[in-house]
Amino acid sequence: MLLLFAKGALLGVIITAPLGPIGVLCIKRTLERGFTAGFSCGLGTAIGDATYALVAVTGIAVFEQTMSAATLPLAIGGGLLLVALGYRGLTHDPVRAANVRAVGLMGTTLATFLLTVSNPATILSFGALFAGFGLTEETRRFSSAVIVGGVFSGSLAWWFLLSGTVSLARDRLPSDFTAKVVRGTSYLLILFGLAALASAAYSLV
Repeated sequence: MLLLFAKGALLGVIITAPLGPIGVLCIKRTLERGFTAGFSCGLGTAIGDATYALVAVTGIAVFEQTMSAATLPLAIGGGLLLVALGYRGLTHDPVRAANVRAVGLMGTTLATFLLTVSNPATILSFGALFAGFGLTEETRRFSSAVIVGGVFSGSLAWWFLLSGTVSLARDRLPSDFTAKVVRGTSYLLILFGLAALASAAYSLV
């Protein structure tokens, strides 16, 4: 069981570690509002990864067919959400950590959860990674729960490390530099969103 958990945790890190739109959003939130806000981004992503792991471990073939059919609407929804988050970052002043309320943190967690489950790359890679790690043969309920727990833990550990590192750097950076980085990450989010929308539009041609 420990090996299954370790495989799940490693899979969670592999899925999460590449710096994509959610990583950019996590960095942006941490610079704007501190560690707690950045980590709440990671929590939403970890929940999304665990959700996909749960679905994948219960039926890879059905999972792949269903997700392939849903890729287009999910890509459109995720692209629009990224553009909206980037635009909001450009039109609102940064909020300091002391002013962040629980409601804002819950909204951040929900947003990153939705972005995670709408990311076609995450959707399509889960099935292949599960097969590559030999996890498709684990059909027992307890084994499945251990795998899902490992994916969640690995993903969450990565976001804890990223948010913590950025938070430490934030305290040592000049405020004007931090503001420029936040603005830059907002533009990146918009670019990621437009790229997702362009890809979705191209698939319709």
